[in-house]
Amino acid sequence: MTFPTTFDLYAPADSAGLMTQYPFVLPRGYLDGQGNLHRDGVMRLATARDEIASQSDPRVRQNPAYLSVVLIARTLTRLGSTPAIDAAVVENLFASDLAFLQDLYRRINQDGHTEADVACPSCGHEFAVDIAGDAPGES
Repeated sequence: MTFPTTFDLYAPADSAGLMTQYPFVLPRGYLDGQGNLHRDGVMRLATARDEIASQSDPRVRQNPAYLSVVLIARTLTRLGSTPAIDAAVVENLFASDLAFLQDLYRRINQDGHTEADVACPSCGHEFAVDIAGDAPGES
C-alpha cells in the first residue's frame, strides 16, 4: 500500500492552504487485541480546547507525564482500522511509536511541519526529510 507523498488529500478546501491533518506511518505499529497490526494513521492539529481539557484531566493531574498520552489520544483521527482511539490505545503503543507520535505532535503544533533537516554522515550534504513517512516502513 502506498501513501500520498503530499498532504493534498488532507488539505482543507479553503484558499489559505492551512493543513490541519497529517498522515503518518508508525515505525512499529499498534498491535490490537486481535493481533492486527495498525501502522498508518492521521493526526490533526491540536486546538486550545485539546490543550486545556488535557490539563484538567484527573489522570494528568495525578501524573503530569500522562499529558502526552491524553493529547495524542485526542488528536489521532485514524490509526489503521482501529474503530476508536482513546488513551488505552495510546497506552498500548510500543515506546518507539509513542516517541514518534510525541515528536510528530510537537512538530505539527509548534513547528507547523513534519520535516526535519538532516545531513549525510558520509558527505555532509544537507537535506530535508519528511519524518511522517510516505510509504510503509519509511520515516
